[in-house]
Amino acid sequence: MAAIPTHVKAWTYSEYGPSADVLKFNQSVPLPELKPDQVLIKVAAVSLNPLDYKRMAGGFKDTDSPLPTVPGYDVAGVVVNVGSQVKKFKVGDEVYGDINEKALEYPKVMGSLAEYTAAEEKLLAHKPQNLSFAEAASLPLTIETAYVGLELAGFSAGKSILVLGGAGGVGSHVIQLAKHFYGASKVAATSSTGKLELLRKLGADSPIDYTKENFEDLPEKFDVVYDAVGQTERAFKALKEGGKVVTIVPPGFPPAIFFILTSDGSILEKLRSHLESGKVKPILDPKSPFPFSQTIEAFSYLETNRATGKVVIHPI
Repeated sequence: MAAIPTHVKAWTYSEYGPSADVLKFNQSVPLPELKPDQVLIKVAAVSLNPLDYKRMAGGFKDTDSPLPTVPGYDVAGVVVNVGSQVKKFKVGDEVYGDINEKALEYPKVMGSLAEYTAAEEKLLAHKPQNLSFAEAASLPLTIETAYVGLELAGFSAGKSILVLGGAGGVGSHVIQLAKHFYGASKVAATSSTGKLELLRKLGADSPIDYTKENFEDLPEKFDVVYDAVGQTERAFKALKEGGKVVTIVPPGFPPAIFFILTSDGSILEKLRSHLESGKVKPILDPKSPFPFSQTIEAFSYLETNRATGKVVIHPI
């Protein structure tokens, strides 16, 4: 291993605002001090999430960490140092994860959009061997969110589900997990016209073009509706009696189950065999990966809401 530097290159922002205005490339950011339960990661790839630019815009500044901040939740890379209490990983291990345990409560000042970052061992998992760093980096926040939502809804084999926003980061994993991990009896999902074929490839039995039909007018009703786009009130009209709506879009409207992810590397370990077998696949937007130097362009693209799957930065 090359010597670990004391200062690294990273993207930072020192004030809240639109990503194109506030995000700056910083040539010399101090390396974070390694805590006993953390590993230091040489970052290979990062994926961007809407959460990143919402945070940058000051969307939850009351519970944010102090500025200046390096953004970024998802990471894939190689362990270059381990804290004294770390048991699961050793130097040289390839790992991935969402490095912020509570998405909206004091996320790390040193996020993943840097040459090196530190993260607690419990938030990370071993990278599936068949996945590239870019593919692995695309997964953690969205696939964990998909899994936790299905668990909260009590999803299980033989149940039917409607996914609102099936071509997005979370929705594309909900479809795959519902079908291939849980054994759904039927998966329906909404998207725009150009993404219906992707929904089929992911495992949707019934792709719905939201530009042409309203899902709540369909005769068929579902055991679970997973709302990844913020249509919770409409979602209840597509529900069977006794069914559940789960949503990741605030405010959530009870009785919908609304949650914000708590990152957990054990979820990634649990899904590892399905990822290594290829039953569950990472979905990268065709424009991905963006090089590290084009992080601002990558955010601008993500903010159009036209991305299919995940926008990834690689190499770092």
